[in-house]
Amino acid sequence: MVFRKPPDGGWGWVIVVVSFFTQFLCYGSPLAVGVLYLEWLDTFGEGKGKTAWVGSLANGIGLLASPVCSICVSSFGARPVAIFSGFMVAGGLMMSSFAPNIYFLYISYGIVVGLGCGLLYTATVTITCHYFDKRRGLALGLISTGSSVGLFIYAALQRELIDLYGLDGCLLIVGALSLNILACGSLMRPLESSDSPPPEKTCVDKVPDQYFVYHEKEKTVEENISILEKGYVDEKCVNNMPDYKQDSVLNKNVLSSINVNEKDTYKKKVVEQTNLCKQLAKRKWQLYLNYWEETMVLFKNKVFSALFVAILLFDIGGFPPSLLMEDVARSANINEDDYHMPLISIIGIMTTVGKLTLGILADFKWVNTLYLYVTTLLMTGMALFAIPFAKSYLTLAMLSGTLGFLTGNWSIFPYVTTKTVGIDKLTHAYGILMFFAGLGNSFGPPIVGWFYDWTQEYDTAFYFSGFCVLLGGFLLLLAALPCWNACASQSSKLPPNTYSYKVASSA
Repeated sequence: MVFRKPPDGGWGWVIVVVSFFTQFLCYGSPLAVGVLYLEWLDTFGEGKGKTAWVGSLANGIGLLASPVCSICVSSFGARPVAIFSGFMVAGGLMMSSFAPNIYFLYISYGIVVGLGCGLLYTATVTITCHYFDKRRGLALGLISTGSSVGLFIYAALQRELIDLYGLDGCLLIVGALSLNILACGSLMRPLESSDSPPPEKTCVDKVPDQYFVYHEKEKTVEENISILEKGYVDEKCVNNMPDYKQDSVLNKNVLSSINVNEKDTYKKKVVEQTNLCKQLAKRKWQLYLNYWEETMVLFKNKVFSALFVAILLFDIGGFPPSLLMEDVARSANINEDDYHMPLISIIGIMTTVGKLTLGILADFKWVNTLYLYVTTLLMTGMALFAIPFAKSYLTLAMLSGTLGFLTGNWSIFPYVTTKTVGIDKLTHAYGILMFFAGLGNSFGPPIVGWFYDWTQEYDTAFYFSGFCVLLGGFLLLLAALPCWNACASQSSKLPPNTYSYKVASSA
């Protein structure tokens, strides 16, 4: 498929709108799972670490499957993937309303909903990058705010629905709302050139038509071998017969000799089809080899290697507050009368502001997006260190807003990835990075929950979270320092098609 030059507008703005609502509908409940987390603790009576697996799987499994999601979007397109994933998210939420235990939720809410969200996220990001180039930072910032607005609204919506209809009724209604993803996905028209020449056929596709003659009389390999063996046996028997019987037998052989050419054709066809199967297998194996070769080339980039470590550590430490902040306030014995707004809603609205602000900043030529991303990591680590010292609702609200704003760096992460590896390798590289982000999302909240079950307080857990985020930020900063590029340029020259992220240049 040949893509036109990104229009930076036109139908691209429709793509932005439908991608915004897609992320709003699919990520609203999983990101606001902290409200459901408290209900599941009371309903099933399990430990905090075990219960936290539900929300962490919902937010992590889709990222873990990002390489598979990327392959699905590349193979089938954003529109079919979005429609199919809409059914997954809605079905998973509705099934969760009938959960008899916490283990059922691991499958219905954690895996089914999480995988659907991962497919939808990859589809929306990929198609938006196809439609935008100069305004890509703004477009990605706008669509990524959909999940943040969903977090803000769904936190209050789910709490209200639980009060009115109970936990089961809440999940049924939220699942029904998710069916609107189908309408959004139907509008994701692919950007392709209608007047472009068809792609050149591969060597396998150029197989001559003569390979497929006598299709109506096609036989298996065993049948063709038996035909040849039968001809040899018949000839041997004729030679051993008396003379007066050979004439009648030879007359029959004359009739059967008409099919000799056809038998030769069958034999030739068997050989040619065998060669064709070998070519197909070789072609498939070559695709796998090319995939792993491209992966190794990506990891030779110092910035990319540091980026995957940083995103892993960031999600281990930075994701738990959005899931556990409500329980942190309850564990600190904060009076419910002091609650002016749910802490999760504060995180959601400030994440929206952060994504828009950082997305707009990324479009300025004088802003280096890599350094901007590193700054958000370092500030997130310091904010996590401050959580154990917060003993009032006002302090926790301020830290929640700060963490929410800094978590908005998700809007510039695809932008940083594109500038690091190039648009041609975006889908491949982004799938790998999201896999490691999924590992962090999956293990972060359970680790914090286990720390609480072990120590009966959250202080140690958030010290650990802050350390992880700071470590990832410092490693990425060291990899991005200009001295690394200077050393690399003196030692070797990059191939002409290799894209290197130069931190000294404007991103």
